[in-house]
Amino acid sequence: MRNLGNIVWGLMLSVSLNYAASVRAMVDTTEVVKGNAVTLRIEAKGSAVVFPKIVMVADARVQGTSTSSSQNWSLINGAMSNESSTTKSIQFVPNQTMTIPAYTVTIDGKEYKTDPIEIKIVKSTAPSSKANAAFGLTLKSSKDTVYVGESFMLTAYFSLRSDIGASPQVKYTPPVLSDFLVTDAGEKPAYIKGNYQIQEIDYIVTAQKEGNFTVNPASAKVGIADRNDPFARMMFARLKWYQTVSNALSIEVLPQAIDSDLIGDFRIESHIDAQEVNANKPVNLTVKIEGNGNLEGVEFPKYEIDGVTIYSDEAKIDTKVVNGKLYSIYSKSFAFISEEDFTIPERTFSLYDLKTKSLKSLKIDSYTIKIKALKKSNAHTVAPVAKGVVQTNETVNEVIKEVIVEKNIEVKSVAWWILVLAFILGMFVMYLLRFIPQRKTKPYKESQALKILYGHISESTEIEEMVRKLYAKKNGDTSIKIDKKALKAMVERF
Repeated sequence: MRNLGNIVWGLMLSVSLNYAASVRAMVDTTEVVKGNAVTLRIEAKGSAVVFPKIVMVADARVQGTSTSSSQNWSLINGAMSNESSTTKSIQFVPNQTMTIPAYTVTIDGKEYKTDPIEIKIVKSTAPSSKANAAFGLTLKSSKDTVYVGESFMLTAYFSLRSDIGASPQVKYTPPVLSDFLVTDAGEKPAYIKGNYQIQEIDYIVTAQKEGNFTVNPASAKVGIADRNDPFARMMFARLKWYQTVSNALSIEVLPQAIDSDLIGDFRIESHIDAQEVNANKPVNLTVKIEGNGNLEGVEFPKYEIDGVTIYSDEAKIDTKVVNGKLYSIYSKSFAFISEEDFTIPERTFSLYDLKTKSLKSLKIDSYTIKIKALKKSNAHTVAPVAKGVVQTNETVNEVIKEVIVEKNIEVKSVAWWILVLAFILGMFVMYLLRFIPQRKTKPYKESQALKILYGHISESTEIEEMVRKLYAKKNGDTSIKIDKKALKAMVERF
């Protein structure tokens, strides 16, 4: 019991130490219409957290605060980890463009500082509502003339008069954009403009073909409590439904002046983890494209190298709006496995820069990979030697004496009826087993197994070989045969 207690205590100690203390500050928006609130969240990771007392954020008085905490337990590679997180939320209303200062938070007795954050006061781009209208819906586009492949922002503005009683129900139908590639950029926090609450819904729209196109209107049904209903102030009040329809938009799409792989303002980075590895060990290459423009639908040219097995993951594309413009990040990784030296060839993307109206190139460097030679064993093979004998290069005629040891084995007789009874019982158990339903284990999908085993490719030659077979089969090699039992055993290890 004492040993068990030591083990548990050691495990708890290792768990409690298995996190890194940190702090960061975040806001729900960096651009706000004057008179609207901003929420600052300070998130601290650690077991004992002390936040500073904040009554003013720069020159803006704090309107309200709240604190929440969470525990996150995880098991990674057999090691248990625990992460404690505490978040302090602070709401304030900035009167002018300002900088949220850095704050010092004490975590487990040590001081950590947040980064300052710029807050910008902006004018509302929402159109003015019709005089005294209860609600309205308007569409606006950041551009009305674009090139094929160019992206622009389309925003739906829904306005609701502030003096309407109970919160109405709204059923929103987005605009029809069948001629464009559309990415939903989500909703921004609602804000107040004059006597109206404004909700903006952004769309990232990319032109796919040239021509003159019409963006059909968005619409919304609004359910407002009937003031004549005696239950108008209660949750189950009868609703009166009204409908509003936005304006339509005309977009002109011009043909590309110059054919290119990408349109916008991007930069490219590539990184390789090693240029010299052992045979059949993976070399990992990561590629990242980042900048203003749309990277949805980018087709990365395949790598094909003789004698090299190549594995790549699905590209990850993150799209957001930064300073009113579309900002995209494209990342993709590759693994190269070979028994001999090889070269990863360079790759080039053509980029049409809309600012300079010129064609540029984004290049991924070429990499030469060297495979380390295996250590050769000694040419002179040493035969196994009997214990107690020293081997030399001279031939020695030895007379090996064979010693025979007689072993007396005493066999005790067993009653015959015991053997018969054991036989009958065994047959009876086998008969019963026929009626017990057997659990059928579902075989692992090879695509799932490939993802699981790839992370452990360097742990054994068997796993390396299995990954190579799975990837070859995935690429259409019908001659590959997979040992299902061996695959199941490998996957279950992890």
